Amino acid sequence: MNRRTGFVLIIFLVFGLQLAFAQNDLPETPAVFYQWDYTPALIHEPVIFLPVATLASAASSDADSVDIPQNIRNNRFYLESIRLTKMAQSSFDEGDYDASNEYAIEAIRYAELSDGFVEQQLKIKETNDAIAVARQRLEWADSSGVGKQYPAEYEEAQGFFQASLSARNAEEWDNAIEAANNVINVLAYVTAPGSGGELPAQYVVRSWTSARDCLWNIAGRSWAYGDPFKWKILYEANKHKLPEIDNPDLIEPGMVIDIPSVNNEVRKGMWQADKTY
Repeated sequence: MNRRTGFVLIIFLVFGLQLAFAQNDLPETPAVFYQWDYTPALIHEPVIFLPVATLASAASSDADSVDIPQNIRNNRFYLESIRLTKMAQSSFDEGDYDASNEYAIEAIRYAELSDGFVEQQLKIKETNDAIAVARQRLEWADSSGVGKQYPAEYEEAQGFFQASLSARNAEEWDNAIEAANNVINVLAYVTAPGSGGELPAQYVVRSWTSARDCLWNIAGRSWAYGDPFKWKILYEANKHKLPEIDNPDLIEPGMVIDIPSVNNEVRKGMWQADKTY
């Protein structure tokens, strides 16, 4: 490959992908040149010098800054991008710029594959978590008698649950998540036989150690909304009580949380641990 052509290619390739790799650590400058492609007489602006291998290194190291599990981050694509980056740098140091250019392009390609792999694994986890919550809600409906008391809602929820499983098998992650969330939505406001049809209007926060209380977990409980994604409703209703109004993660034991009615469900009194809802 012609050296100049290769360098132009890598410039377009990398800077066209800068959103994907978020290269915020590279200083902005009017002109970027490689050490072997610089004509001082033609340039009247500040410049920086950047070997092509550096671009590959920036791409392959991007995963280090992402807060994801190590076993997912250090996948085979990422490890290969690291290996190729080292080869690109080694070739550059030895003066074999054509080989360095080729290794760098491959390193960037494998870094892209790593990004795609990580995104897929995180989506799979999100899907499995949503299905687990939906399954728990259906099991509650079975054990509490809700399935017999609300047959239409129960049947609809079962249909959504099967749809979520089918979508997961087909690797249609977003459809699977949506169907699983619909299970929660359908059964969100049904009440178990003998509960009197009333849900609690308030709840006293317990410690994380004993109850794992946070707005997400409270919203997901059957007597609240049965849907952890509705935590924002609790936050908006109670943020004036929080120690830090802009920090929904900070709730304290003993705090009284209001649980607003969002679908005309009847709510009254304080949550009681010995009461069936």
